[in-house]
Amino acid sequence: MSVRDVTTYERLVESWTELSRSRSFSLRQVPCPGTDRALLLAEFGRPSAPVVHITAGVHGDEPAGPWALFSIVRDGLLDQRFAYRVWPCTNPSGYVAGTRVNAEGNDVNRSFNVEAATPESLAIMSTNAGSRFELSLDLHEDFEAVGFYCYEPIVDGSAPLSAAIIAALEAAGLPLQELDHHFDLGYPKDAVEAERFRRLEPGRVLVNATAERRFPGLPLSLYLLRTATRRNVTLETPRTRAWGDRIAMHRIGVVAALAQAIELRAN
Repeated sequence: MSVRDVTTYERLVESWTELSRSRSFSLRQVPCPGTDRALLLAEFGRPSAPVVHITAGVHGDEPAGPWALFSIVRDGLLDQRFAYRVWPCTNPSGYVAGTRVNAEGNDVNRSFNVEAATPESLAIMSTNAGSRFELSLDLHEDFEAVGFYCYEPIVDGSAPLSAAIIAALEAAGLPLQELDHHFDLGYPKDAVEAERFRRLEPGRVLVNATAERRFPGLPLSLYLLRTATRRNVTLETPRTRAWGDRIAMHRIGVVAALAQAIELRAN
């Protein structure tokens, strides 16, 4: 039996439902306009606490993110000094089909603007309207990578969350992806032109969010950066590695980012 056989979307929903009942937190289905689909949304934490926005599964062929996120909440790894808005899987039709895109064949992570909106992005944007978040985290996988890497937009000259994540993964002995101009990150093929949009370091892509214009539709991370938060990180685990390694990388990365966010608040 494969990992996919025991990590179905139906089982993911059942797992979150059981957990919400045992922990008494809010779990609801947010309708995707114009479809019979809905997105799970979990919310918990002290009402007065700053809120962290966490998502996974925007690409349906990246299953480790949703299950890592579930395990993080189940095992109590989220810092209780924050409250949380958690979207366990933001592309359920793609997850069921095992495809990057949703049921209409659209990449949900290129749809967070009016011109390119999908039912899934509309559900998230309408729910988030008017909200502010301390930071946002988005859990992904990369089928070409052999190690972990992440994206963080540079804010006020720094990208401290990804630095903390990389240090934690190195301490755990988990591999980082070597990033250079030849590794496909979707940026211009010309190396000089690409430098306008990002800087590469071992395991992390430091994004110039002001210059970022790679896609016709806006990714979730940039939508949140422009509307609801000043800090975000997109985590990418290598789909070539064992399931347990991928889950561990996400768990370590999320915990490290939250710890660094607490330190930033204290300074």
